[in-house]
Amino acid sequence: MHLVPSSSRSVAVVTLGCARNEVDSEELAGRLHAAGWDLSADPDAAEVVLVNTCGFVESAKKDSIDTLLAAADTGRKVVAVGCLAERYGDQLAASLPEADAVLGFDSYADIAERLDDVAAGRTIAAHAPRDRRELLPITPVQRPSAARDVAVPGHAWVPTATVRNRLDDAPVAYLKLASGCDRRCTFCAIPSFRGSFVSRPPEDVLAEARWLASTGAREIVLVSENSTSYGKDLGDLRALERLLPELGAVEGIARVRVSYLQPAELRPDLLAAIANTPGVAPYFDLSFQHASPTVLRRMKRFGGREPFLDLLARARAIAPNLGARSNVIVGFPGETEDDVRELEEFLGAARLDAIGIFGYSDEDGTEAESFDGKIDPDVVAERVERISALADELVAQRAEDRVGERVDVLVEDTDDEVVGRAAHQGPDVDGVVRLIGGGGIDRGRFVPARVIATDGVDLVAEPVGDPW
Repeated sequence: MHLVPSSSRSVAVVTLGCARNEVDSEELAGRLHAAGWDLSADPDAAEVVLVNTCGFVESAKKDSIDTLLAAADTGRKVVAVGCLAERYGDQLAASLPEADAVLGFDSYADIAERLDDVAAGRTIAAHAPRDRRELLPITPVQRPSAARDVAVPGHAWVPTATVRNRLDDAPVAYLKLASGCDRRCTFCAIPSFRGSFVSRPPEDVLAEARWLASTGAREIVLVSENSTSYGKDLGDLRALERLLPELGAVEGIARVRVSYLQPAELRPDLLAAIANTPGVAPYFDLSFQHASPTVLRRMKRFGGREPFLDLLARARAIAPNLGARSNVIVGFPGETEDDVRELEEFLGAARLDAIGIFGYSDEDGTEAESFDGKIDPDVVAERVERISALADELVAQRAEDRVGERVDVLVEDTDDEVVGRAAHQGPDVDGVVRLIGGGGIDRGRFVPARVIATDGVDLVAEPVGDPW
């Protein structure tokens, strides 16, 4: 990253939300830097603060607004981009006059020109939201021309530092497989502002992986709204199975991780490819959301306790020590105590390494917003606390199961202690490994180690071989 003191054309990029937003921020930074803007790591030292917002749930929206207000309080010019800006646009601008501009995804291609306008004090019309699902046909025949005509974050990417500028030097980097989502889950608004599912061409993904390796990345994490859909709009339902071995063979990249898997779309061949491809972490980030078939049907999802356990069993038959994580929603409209017990029984049997718990709340424009059977917020909070306590106990037990296991640890922090992650641990959302006696090991190296103890979900391990 190119860091400078305050200047008349300096910008700080602040990222909130998910890994997909992090990729978007680095693409925005690349475009800005190529157009002559200097990138600052310190919002207080930049003329303009670009806040890449999150609009997923109420707490994320609040964090985004608080961040915009805090940036405005410094006297800097403030620009809102990202999901909250795309989703609410002119409504956000009207309620947040502190922001100098509110820009949607269609402004990403010419972001430098828009920031030039902001720096010069020129007024920019706020983004007018629209349902992005209507913008992109998804048939393989229509897709190429549509993708050229409609701005989609993460597409038309050229693998040079002029288009993506890494904002840190971490040994792990995110790589976007696709944008958007075609599913119609009743609780989720993401497709309306992220648009229909659009895969990136495999050659672009490979080119970016090679570029990321040249920047020092040792692990790449493939992200999208639904990675199991990759390739369907390209006319190749096996595109990801074909791509993973090529990514695993990229020089410099020692580990490839796939995230955001839809259980109902996890085909046997793709399951085997993730569990058994050299260079690919046997890691299953599965979006279960619940285990009661009744609740799942109301969510417009599929499966249940037994199908989900069977899926995990089939994966473990190939890779017994695989990593598995999931998120679940409790308090969904109509959820009964029997449904909650079904979820508890599933979690108790699933042996997941990490579990995220969310309490249901209405999201603007979703089908579930109009559902009857809404659960009292106090009951939702009680169920969140109850399932969270169970999850904490279960993931700690799963960590204890790994004592004695040999793991390859990617070292990510050496400041106070040597900390990294094993193949079963995704960045930011899962546990970590603390290495005992790992002094002198450089960040970005892989260390063969054996697990000797646990601390909740985290592991304690000692090296058993030379770093590589």
